[in-house]
Amino acid sequence: MIRKYTLPVLTALLIGSPVSAPAFAQGTEMQLNGKGFGPPAFRSFCGRFATLCNTRSGARIVQLTADKRRQLQLVNSTVNASIKQQSDMQTNGVEDLWTIPTKAGDCEDFAILKKRELLKRGWPAAALLLTVARLSFSNEGHVVLTVRTSSGDLILDNRTNSVRDWSSTSYRYYARQSQKSAGWDRIGKPIPIDVTARLK
Repeated sequence: MIRKYTLPVLTALLIGSPVSAPAFAQGTEMQLNGKGFGPPAFRSFCGRFATLCNTRSGARIVQLTADKRRQLQLVNSTVNASIKQQSDMQTNGVEDLWTIPTKAGDCEDFAILKKRELLKRGWPAAALLLTVARLSFSNEGHVVLTVRTSSGDLILDNRTNSVRDWSSTSYRYYARQSQKSAGWDRIGKPIPIDVTARLK
């Protein structure tokens, strides 16, 4: 997991009120509400792995076929099984370091590796967005990978092997990588979408 910010500090960092994901609703997308800010360690990560920070190439929304969904499930579960959950302090001797894990890592490292694996499979960078949330039962920050699809915004998470619509999780979402710039966007309320219209 990312650094254990208290709620006021995390809120100030990401500029905006948190949004609780509501009960599951198939086909929902995150509503964006202005500019947000990612954790400080993200900027350092981008200096070392610029290609994994790119969100402006390829389609912004992927048509979710059965094969595409299987790919998401496979990448999510395989990474979860291959990497040991361990804090940055235990792994790297620092409080918060974003990197590509090889044997152990925390939440953002899992999300980064999943993004890299999907990019290798031909998924567009613009649809793969690192996303900051907060665990509902604590003040701990959490990072997941949001995948923008024709069936809504799906979450790949190191806490579960299930690929879920973001609105079916219990997290409070703050910000995600922007599809328009190198920055981050604040997350607002969910928007129900017409899945059929989105496939056109």
